[in-house]
Amino acid sequence: MSNGSARLLVVEDDRNLATGLKLNFELEGYTVDLVHSIRDAGAHLIESGKYAALILDVMLPDNEEGGFVLCRKLRDAGDFTPVLMLTARDRISDRVRGLEAGADDYLVKPFELDELLARVRSLLRRRGWEQKSSEGPAERVHIGDVEIDFAARVTARGGEELKLTALEYDLLRYFIENPNRVLSRQELQEKVWKLDNYPNSRMVDNFILRLRKHLEPSPKEPRYFVSVRGAGYKFVPE
Repeated sequence: MSNGSARLLVVEDDRNLATGLKLNFELEGYTVDLVHSIRDAGAHLIESGKYAALILDVMLPDNEEGGFVLCRKLRDAGDFTPVLMLTARDRISDRVRGLEAGADDYLVKPFELDELLARVRSLLRRRGWEQKSSEGPAERVHIGDVEIDFAARVTARGGEELKLTALEYDLLRYFIENPNRVLSRQELQEKVWKLDNYPNSRMVDNFILRLRKHLEPSPKEPRYFVSVRGAGYKFVPE
């Protein structure tokens, strides 16, 4: 199988595992850069768009939660390079934290090599679809005085760009695709976060607050993202 010139950055402090990952990715046709710390990863990621995907360990020697921190910094800076997190942490709360930080996927160690390779291929396919979409007419939506371009993942009010994370865009799209329908927290967790039977609904509430802060004229008196007591939330377009 050939993956052309797709370049991956692998950030992993277990040197035996890192070397094995590099070898197997190269056998799949990828070009691979390998680093072992957050500091070195940051140096490689200065040039946005250099990598097709980032394979990122969560716990690194210079920061035990460095993967979460680095992913959040990338997203806040407007860098949406696909990120697959690798971690020994198997609690669902850690998976949620990784997704909230902006990761596109999350794989728990130990893992099967075939599954890792399949997940990376899936990330690159999705990125290819997004890039193909952005070459055509932009998919734009207006909410009040805010313009959202889903193809380019750019949101702006009065010419000033608003920084939304990948999950905020996914949540926003789901609301827009289901106007005037009450969406329960459970449905949102299953459809947007891909979490089944997750008991903590506070995560959804926090994201709704963030969407309101970005998009509502008065976040404390929402017009578009309305609470339905005891049921969930509803998007009310103009």
